[in-house]
Amino acid sequence: MTLIEYDFMSFGLKDIVDILIVSFIFFQLLKLMQGTRSAQIIIGLFSLALVAFVSYWFQLEGLAWLFSNLATFGLIVLVIVFQPELRGMLAQFGQSRIFNRIFAAEQRRSLEEISKAALRLAELRYGGLIVIERQTGLRNFAESGKELNAELSSELLVTLFTPYTPLHDGAVIVSGDHIVAAAASLPLTINLRYSKLFGMRHKAAVGVSEVSDAVVIVVSEETSQLSIAYDGVLHGNIKGNEFREKLARYLNR
Repeated sequence: MTLIEYDFMSFGLKDIVDILIVSFIFFQLLKLMQGTRSAQIIIGLFSLALVAFVSYWFQLEGLAWLFSNLATFGLIVLVIVFQPELRGMLAQFGQSRIFNRIFAAEQRRSLEEISKAALRLAELRYGGLIVIERQTGLRNFAESGKELNAELSSELLVTLFTPYTPLHDGAVIVSGDHIVAAAASLPLTINLRYSKLFGMRHKAAVGVSEVSDAVVIVVSEETSQLSIAYDGVLHGNIKGNEFREKLARYLNR
């Protein structure tokens, strides 16, 4: 269906759809890369593109030859460099409402594994801090810790928080059915409500929930109490038999 036609040029409904899809993909990529090291790479790529444009405009044959050869394998290099961001974008696309039913079984499994791990940590009186990624990317926080990209399991979560192990300090970041990183650093809340009554884990849980839509689980080492932080609010002293239900409720918001 052609909407605009002028001389040899035509612009139709198909072109509008094409532009919208490409714009959406670029928007998601930029959103995922915000606050990460990849943002610096993007600036470098734009600088190279500017140099390439100048070389072609002024017919600088040496530079033009160099950039034309780089372009042949540049796409492969970009896929390798931006592999984490591309994976995150695909994961978020897969979490859209259209595909919720397809991945319902996977989501239930993740909920079960995380719930089982939290209850076991409370039983052992091990401190724990589990950040569950939702729509807002947490790559910048994951990069502050040790990257794992391991399959999610309750046994691995409990092992990571076992005292005196190398990665027991800091937060574990979970995305989908994978543990993305361990021993990650999180921003502390400056809300006076939590300044004196809670420890570092609780303040970090509230802090990351203030800057993202993540659901954060805290297991207190001192009291073995379970808490969930969401949208800048800490919901504490959750009973074991209620924990799974409450966690499912926050994850589905």
